[in-house]
Amino acid sequence: MRKVAIIGIGMTKFGNLWDRDLVSLSVEAGMKACHDANISQEEVEALYGGTMSGGLFVNQEHVAALLGDFSGLKNIPCTRVEAACASGGLALRQAYIDVASGMHDIVVAGGVEKMTDIGGAAVTKTLATAASQEWEAVYGATFPGLYAMVAKLHMHKYGTTEKQLAMCAVKNHKNAVYNPFAQFRREISVQDVLNSQKVADPLNLLDCSPITDGAASVILASEKKAKKLCKKPIWILGSGHAIDTISLHDREDITTLKATVEAAKQAYKQAKLSPKDIDCVEVHDCFTIAELCAVEDLGFCKKGESGKFIESGHTQIGGSIPVNTSGGLKAKGHPIGASGIAQVIEAVLQLRGEAKGRQVDAKIAMTHNVGGTGGTAVVHILGR
Repeated sequence: MRKVAIIGIGMTKFGNLWDRDLVSLSVEAGMKACHDANISQEEVEALYGGTMSGGLFVNQEHVAALLGDFSGLKNIPCTRVEAACASGGLALRQAYIDVASGMHDIVVAGGVEKMTDIGGAAVTKTLATAASQEWEAVYGATFPGLYAMVAKLHMHKYGTTEKQLAMCAVKNHKNAVYNPFAQFRREISVQDVLNSQKVADPLNLLDCSPITDGAASVILASEKKAKKLCKKPIWILGSGHAIDTISLHDREDITTLKATVEAAKQAYKQAKLSPKDIDCVEVHDCFTIAELCAVEDLGFCKKGESGKFIESGHTQIGGSIPVNTSGGLKAKGHPIGASGIAQVIEAVLQLRGEAKGRQVDAKIAMTHNVGGTGGTAVVHILGR
């Protein structure tokens, strides 16, 4: 396989963007990425776009051709990628495989979601389509409820506390203050989290990622093209993708996301690296308990020790493994299809030394994108 680099990045502001639509968000992110890569859209040879449910959110299917058309990508292959909340991460992986295989030299990987055009109840119902309809959604289970069960068991088995969960949210909000694209650029306290409305015991409102609109894009290139076009290419060193049962009740241990474990193994093996080599990581913190599980499943601490690990400051900027320097899904926002790409953009900014206000000393970065409660996981390792 050929070496593959990221040579351009672009994203929109994340938030409740009432005056924007799916197409305008995608075009903005894509044009920014092309400008950053110093290429024109005519040089793009293929597009992979992640979106969970254009049909249910904005009543629009056939999204890949639509976005390619409005982006000026005429008559090239454009493919929609769907893996629930891991749609963006999987779009990146498909684009990576495309370039690595030699099929194309310059490819766009993007992600977008426009979630706020429907009411909160409709959003919840749409998101629940990523859970098992037969065994979970039909009984009224929503993702806050499913992740609450994971949290309850983690607390029961390992002594994890609500305070430790809250500390994830506090850290991520603090980091988001310095991210100009983040939805919530304000700090919160542990007490704020604990006093916020209960959503699904033990998860409170401020333990949960928000409903968000936004888009993000990256430009991938072959080694030859990257060295010609880019002064600071960021190389994809490893890529992993795995699945698990969609239904929680079919798993041996719901506090371990085996899809994450296996995807991470693949990425570490390909990159010839281990957890101790990672300088910063963007994990899929759709709920605070998801960040705790991710820190364990990616190998940064032992199973059951993530609560104390986080409480000791290891995941803060300046800690042993800074987690979610962007603000994470919790504070940066979570436009489902765009989240995995936005994670990669943060990794690129850190590796370029361009993450103003939240910069860490990073030579190797990791991203971790999850679909549903772990039915899909995609892990990437990037380096200078």
